[in-house]
Amino acid sequence: MSYQDVITMEPGKRGGKPCVRGLRVTVYEVLDYLASGMTPEQIVADFPYLTTDDIRACLSYAADRERHQLVGNA
Repeated sequence: MSYQDVITMEPGKRGGKPCVRGLRVTVYEVLDYLASGMTPEQIVADFPYLTTDDIRACLSYAADRERHQLVGNA
């Protein structure tokens, strides 16, 4: 699975921020849940419309974005 298949950006939705499968859940929100100590299983239990693959896609998106920022600043 590629994060490009999961993460979407639509100008009229959440200000064009990257979202999960066109839902109104942003990558930032998922990362914030993880950073606060929630496990992927807890996130899926609280938000049953998300999957563990969605969470992995958010992490992959963030890693790819970080990698591109590091390359651009080198």
